[in-house]
This record gives sequence, C-alpha cells and structure tokens, in this order.
Amino acid sequence: MEQNQNRKPQKPLNSYAKYSSLGLQMAVIIAGGSYGGHKLDEHYQNHTPVFTIVLSLLSVAIALYIVLREVIKPKD
Repeated sequence: MEQNQNRKPQKPLNSYAKYSSLGLQMAVIIAGGSYGGHKLDEHYQNHTPVFTIVLSLLSVAIALYIVLREVIKPKD
C-alpha cells in the first residue's frame, strides 16, 4: 500500500512525449537500414536489391524489438 502512495501519477504529456519519441526512433532505424541497403546495392552493382530487402526487414525487426521492450518495460 505504501508503494502506491509513493508513486507520482504520470502526466499525459510525459506519455505523449515517450511514445512519439519511440515512433521517431522506429522511423530513423528503418530509414537508416533501407538507406544502407540501397547504398550497398549501388556499391556492389546488384541487379536485384538483396541488401536493401535484407537490411530493411532486419531494421524493422530491430525497431519493433526496441519499441516492444520500451512498452512492456515495468513502470518504476
């Protein structure tokens, strides 16, 4: 019971800032992976964009992992 009294209520603005920053992080990770894959395909002169596809999918998986880790994290 004492733990509930010691916790400060979370302000809606803090939640909004937290989740909007997670969206920005996700966008930057995915854009970086796609850009890096595109540049690798250009460098190796691939006819099929193998690096773009692989790095795009990998960056989506990494971004989802980071977002889910932050959302599921227990509140202090």
